[in-house]
Amino acid sequence: MANIKSQKKRILIAERNNLANSSFKTRMRHSIKKVKLAVEAKDLATAEKLLPEAISLIDKSVKNGVQHINTASRQKATLMRAVNSLKA
Repeated sequence: MANIKSQKKRILIAERNNLANSSFKTRMRHSIKKVKLAVEAKDLATAEKLLPEAISLIDKSVKNGVQHINTASRQKATLMRAVNSLKA
């Protein structure tokens, strides 16, 4: 444990942020999984309804610094490609 007061505060803040980021990541992953399950079930209506929510959470994760922009871009492209494959 740190002896410096400011470092003790930073440790507490890091723990708090880690909890928040973990919670957000879980929400994001669940929304991505719902879209993938809808695509696997070939349910175009549900997939199109869930896609904007998943993309929104992915974009927010970049804005909040939870994940890298290239990772988010790859995830969005994969989801959109999967949903668009149902349309064809």
